[in-house]
Amino acid sequence: MPVKIGNIDLGEFPLLLAPMEDVSDPPFRFVCKQNGADLMYTEFISSEGLIRDAAKSRQKLDIFEYERPIGIQIFGSNIESMREATEIASQAGPDLIDINYGCPVKNVACKGAGASLLKDIDKMVKMTKAVVEATHLPVTVKTRLGWDDNSKNVYEVAERLQDVGIKALTIHGRTRSQMYKGQADWSLIREVKRNPRVAIPIFGNGDVDSVEKAANWRLEYETDGIMIGRAAIGYPWIFREIKHFFYTGELLPGPTITERVEVCLTHLAKSIAWKGEKTGIFEMRRHYSNYFKGTPNFKEYRMKLVSLEDVTSIFEVLEEIKGNYNEAEILQ
Repeated sequence: MPVKIGNIDLGEFPLLLAPMEDVSDPPFRFVCKQNGADLMYTEFISSEGLIRDAAKSRQKLDIFEYERPIGIQIFGSNIESMREATEIASQAGPDLIDINYGCPVKNVACKGAGASLLKDIDKMVKMTKAVVEATHLPVTVKTRLGWDDNSKNVYEVAERLQDVGIKALTIHGRTRSQMYKGQADWSLIREVKRNPRVAIPIFGNGDVDSVEKAANWRLEYETDGIMIGRAAIGYPWIFREIKHFFYTGELLPGPTITERVEVCLTHLAKSIAWKGEKTGIFEMRRHYSNYFKGTPNFKEYRMKLVSLEDVTSIFEVLEEIKGNYNEAEILQ
C-alpha cells in the first residue's frame, strides 16, 4: 500500500531527507533528490524571522519544482506567530508544512521552541491546531520521544496531534536530554505505530546510516518510512543504495571516485547559482571532507579545497582528484 500524506503519494516505503540546519539547503536537496529521496524538507525556519521578514528566514523559503514533494519546516514558541508564519510559508508553494518539536539545541529549546514543547503538551496541541487551521496544506510534525527518560510522552503526543489534524508524524528515537548522543531507541516508535488509535503515517528517525540497518529496522520497527539525516551528508547515495536493496535484495557497490567528484561538482555549481559565488564557495567547504571520506591521503586536497576562493581553481582540483585515484582506492 502506498504511504500518503494527505493527497501526496510517497510510494510503498518512502525515504525522507531530514531537515538539518546549515545543511538541507536547495543545493544539498538537489543531489539527494537525484539519488532517490522521496520527501524533503527545508532547513527549519524561525516563525519570528518570517514575520519580521528577516532575509535569512525568507531565503529558506526558496523551493524548486524538481524538489517536489517538499515541506517547509517552521518552529517557534508563540502560537500566534506560528499561525502567521504558516500563512507566509504556505504562500511559498510547498506541498506541506512541518512543525519542529524536536530541535534540542539550547538557543531553540531554552526559548520555548523545538523540543521544549514536549514539556507542555497542551500548548503543543494548541499550537498545532493553529497551524493546521492556518493552511490548506497537509501539516506534519517532527518530534522526539520526550524531554528526558522520565517523560517519554510521544505516545500521547501522537494521539493528540492526530486529533487536531496532522497528517504524519516523524519521531527521532532520542529524548531532548540525549541531544544526539547514545543510541536512538526505536522501540517506542514501534509502540506508537502499533497504537490502534493512530492512523497517520509514522516515520522513524535516528542512526539509520547503512543499507543493512534500514532493511532490518524496516521489519523490526514497522514504521511507514525512514527519515535519514546525518548519514546523507556527503553521501546522498545512501537513498539509492537502500532503495536498490529493497527492490532487489542486492547491495549496490559504493560510488566511484568519478561519481563522488561529479556529485560534488553539481553540489558546488548549485550552491554558487543559489547563493552567489563568494557565499556558495565558502559554504561548500563544509562538505568536501564528507564527499571524500575514506579517500587515502586526502588531507592535502582538502586543505586546497577549503582555501581556494575562485571556482575555476576548485573545479581544477576536483578534476585532478578524479584523475589521481584508482576506483579501488576509495573506501566508505
